Amino acid sequence: MTTPPNFHSIQVGDSLPPFETPPISRLALALYCGASGDHNPIHVDIDFAKASGMPDVFAHGMLSMAWLGHVLTGWAPQTALRDYSVRFAAITHVGERITCAGKVVEKLERNGERCVRVELVTANQNGLVKLTGEALIALP
Repeated sequence: MTTPPNFHSIQVGDSLPPFETPPISRLALALYCGASGDHNPIHVDIDFAKASGMPDVFAHGMLSMAWLGHVLTGWAPQTALRDYSVRFAAITHVGERITCAGKVVEKLERNGERCVRVELVTANQNGLVKLTGEALIALP
């Protein structure tokens, strides 16, 4: 992590440093199953995925949420995170590269703390949005 941001130096419109994944692999999905405890076969068993009407396995939505968390905690300390929520927009498929990004959209005071609200998004290499969200970060 670089020097943590400061409320007075941050401006609405500032971008957080983005993060891009390598192409999503079946191995990454299997490893995430083990790390998260989410062993839903739709994410690792192609026969199960096809029987469910899907063309292939696909990434866990929470994996994309974790990548956005990586963007947030690479920018500000985890202890500064006050709120974090996401909305799933589209399935993330094997082979896609996902870019995770954030932008400061508001500066405010909440419960006596100076905070910024950050809009978050993940999108594939073609610009298709996979996940949107927002976070509230307390800054010194």
